Amino acid sequence: MNKHKKKQDLDLIQSSDTPTCDTHLVHLDNVRSSQAQILPTDKAQQMAEIFSVLADTNRIRLLSALASSELCVCDLAALTKMSESAVCHQLRLLKAMRLVSYRREGRNVYYSLADSHVINLYRSLVENLN
Repeated sequence: MNKHKKKQDLDLIQSSDTPTCDTHLVHLDNVRSSQAQILPTDKAQQMAEIFSVLADTNRIRLLSALASSELCVCDLAALTKMSESAVCHQLRLLKAMRLVSYRREGRNVYYSLADSHVINLYRSLVENLN
């Protein structure tokens, strides 16, 4: 993308008319009732870290493969047309965020989605795409 196009896009974003209140009036009842619902900063940070890990096409593809069955690194590499090294790197990140788990069987290591929460999140997102 050239500099002129980037400048046009930035100008469009900055000049867009986002609706705002005409008067500055804080509705204290609304603020108080919502106070208990807002996430604490530390939990919001944890969620942001998980979403940043999920903001990668290859990692989403790996999760999609694991949503239906447990697979080893070799299978995941063949399925996603990625190198085994790349798959291992992505799985390491997913494992660090506790999105996937693994088990050893002899010389093989099988990966799966960590729990039903990850499966539900994945399926919910997929359903909302349609």
